[in-house]
Amino acid sequence: MLFEEDSQTALKTLRSNGVILYPTDTIWGLGCDATSQDAVEKIFRIKSRDENKSLLILVNSAQMLERYVHDIPEAVFELIAVTDDPLTIIYPKGKNLAKGVCSNDGSVGIRICRDEFCNQLISAFRKPIVSTSANFSGKPSPQLYSEIEKNLIDSVDYVVKYHQNDRQKRSASPVIKFNADGSFKIIRK
Repeated sequence: MLFEEDSQTALKTLRSNGVILYPTDTIWGLGCDATSQDAVEKIFRIKSRDENKSLLILVNSAQMLERYVHDIPEAVFELIAVTDDPLTIIYPKGKNLAKGVCSNDGSVGIRICRDEFCNQLISAFRKPIVSTSANFSGKPSPQLYSEIEKNLIDSVDYVVKYHQNDRQKRSASPVIKFNADGSFKIIRK
């Protein structure tokens, strides 16, 4: 299947509140419309994930980021400008997102994704996409498509073909948590 066809099928799935299995700028992930309560609940069911755990989302630009975060500390924009590698930032207060995406304290983890496939998908969808590791809760995160459990693959609405044969192992991104005052803490290196 061609890149464009794969992207269009994934887009149709997202628009119908479906769950996709897709390659990201880090590891393979389960994705859905981050603003749809029904879609987010499907992710929790598929992963057998505790509903008190939040979900990471992907956006494609700082402009999109501003639609889903209250009061972004200025230091974040400087950090985004100088970072080429994937970086997840936890912001103090999310907005306009489905319940379950933000933590109980209102914070939300967001990564501005630079991957070609994800960017095209997010641009066409015009909303953030959930990106949680393609594993059942408590199991190791797969670094390659071939490491994803068949039961998980069978439980999603669409499996993206792009990058399924890649053999380059990837890892989760570093995570930095910002506070409202602009101070921060490194959560994962």
